[in-house]
Amino acid sequence: MGRKKPRPRRSFTPEFKAEIVGLCQRGDRSIGQVAKDFDLTETGVREWVKQAERDAGTRADGGLTSDERAELARLRRENRRLSEDVEILKRATAFFASMS
Repeated sequence: MGRKKPRPRRSFTPEFKAEIVGLCQRGDRSIGQVAKDFDLTETGVREWVKQAERDAGTRADGGLTSDERAELARLRRENRRLSEDVEILKRATAFFASMS
């Protein structure tokens, strides 16, 4: 039995995602049909629709909006940088304390 080759990872513009979400929300076609028509995975399209609903405030499933995700990523980067700064200061303090 031959195995299917995994599909290469693709990236899509926010405009394309918004267009696909709009098609799904219009109700003319199901999410599965839209995914099939545009050669997308049904799971991926469902995630785009969920995220759009979160961003619009119409879905309260505990997920983060796109703005919240961006802020979380920024805060994690800042936290990592500050932790590194604290570690450097600890080493410097220990170095200077050992010199006296």
